[in-house]
Amino acid sequence: MGTFNFSSDRAFFLVGFSDWPHLELVFFVAISIFYSLTLFGNSSIIALSRLDLRLQTPMYFFLCHLSFLDLCYTTSTVPQLLINLHGQDRTISYERCVAQLLIFLALASTECVLLGVMAFDRYAAVCRPLHYTTIMHPQLCHTLAISSWVGGLVNSLTQTGLMMVMPLCGYRLNHFFCEMPIFLKLACEETKRTEAKMFVARTIVLVCPAALILGSYAHITRAVLKVKSTAGRRKAFGTCGSHILVVSLFYGSAIYTYLQPTHTYSESEGKFVALFYTIITPMLNPLIYTLRNKDVKGALWKVLGRGTDSE
Repeated sequence: MGTFNFSSDRAFFLVGFSDWPHLELVFFVAISIFYSLTLFGNSSIIALSRLDLRLQTPMYFFLCHLSFLDLCYTTSTVPQLLINLHGQDRTISYERCVAQLLIFLALASTECVLLGVMAFDRYAAVCRPLHYTTIMHPQLCHTLAISSWVGGLVNSLTQTGLMMVMPLCGYRLNHFFCEMPIFLKLACEETKRTEAKMFVARTIVLVCPAALILGSYAHITRAVLKVKSTAGRRKAFGTCGSHILVVSLFYGSAIYTYLQPTHTYSESEGKFVALFYTIITPMLNPLIYTLRNKDVKGALWKVLGRGTDSE
């Protein structure tokens, strides 16, 4: 196969799940359902946060950003996957592939940072309850949210820029969308220096927020253990349980994909792991927050006409 880069006029071929043709119809139906639930669930979270005054707090401000991220995040990959599963044309142009890679990385990186910001918000709520409104004032909340988006975009521009100057051998992408580890597998030349730079960028956007999350919850755990009341402990842990579950689901799959060496990356396994963090996790996030959060459930029943202002 010839050597080429993103400036050529050729297109990539997305293999997707064509290796399992008997499963493609099953995948199409299941993913269509999951995608519809993702759109409905995350849109509902955003709408409820706007309609109910009880949800206009820093926690739900960041949750709205997370829901909007998940809407964009899953939309950047799933429509392409559904087209590939339903049709015969599995090609994608260079321009679209670069755009998809850039957008996906930006959104995923932003979510990494935002989850760290949300952990800091929970730390302030549990460990500094008397000063919470002073610490998490609207200006700081907006600054943290904007910083998350800017940080995600910078990381994406850095990695995509490094990828675009890397010579590639082949045009067959054994995946259902344009993802970074697959491009690294196509690299023609020795790319250790470039991969090292990209690994540093990935480490910063994954490990730094993860460290902030772990540090925040270490302080939260210490503070909660000092609470004498069992009910008080349960309430404190309850405010953080949803966020911990979301973090575990997202970071577990992302670290598996992006922090392992390129030569150990399995393309077949990678596709199924990618299904998890591009489809399953964005679908589960609103369910996790709705089912585990009394305020969100109360707002939902109120909108549906089954609650009252006193609830």
